[in-house]
Amino acid sequence: MQSIRVYEMPACRMVSSGKGMLGEGNLALFEDWFSQQKRSFFPKDFLYWAGDGFVWLYLFEDGMTVPPELEVIDFEGGLYAVATDIDQQTDTERMKEEMDLFLSEHGLERDPSRFELGNIITSPLAQEIMGFEQMNYYTPIQPKR
Repeated sequence: MQSIRVYEMPACRMVSSGKGMLGEGNLALFEDWFSQQKRSFFPKDFLYWAGDGFVWLYLFEDGMTVPPELEVIDFEGGLYAVATDIDQQTDTERMKEEMDLFLSEHGLERDPSRFELGNIITSPLAQEIMGFEQMNYYTPIQPKR
């Protein structure tokens, strides 16, 4: 069984927190707004580290009310290799090695022009039962050049 899957995200519009630190400023505003969104089958939010702060994204849908402090941006989408592990307990070096081996075996490579994304995929009920949250780690990829 493979522990990595390839997923293609379509180009779309996303609500963006802008850059900052978790629990502060626009990220705190974003978290409050995000927590009011209706849960769906799959998480619609993505978080990434932008070098000097986090950016939180949420799939924009027509008719959605977005606070004026948050921006709606174009998201280019593309191919991602996705691995799942326990949030905040991931052996990132081991995951990187497994990811690189998978990519090499399938004619793919990392795409450094896009950010790595992550999202929590565990519902509150599942987190309560298991005692932890699972996280998807999205690595942008492209065909090997």
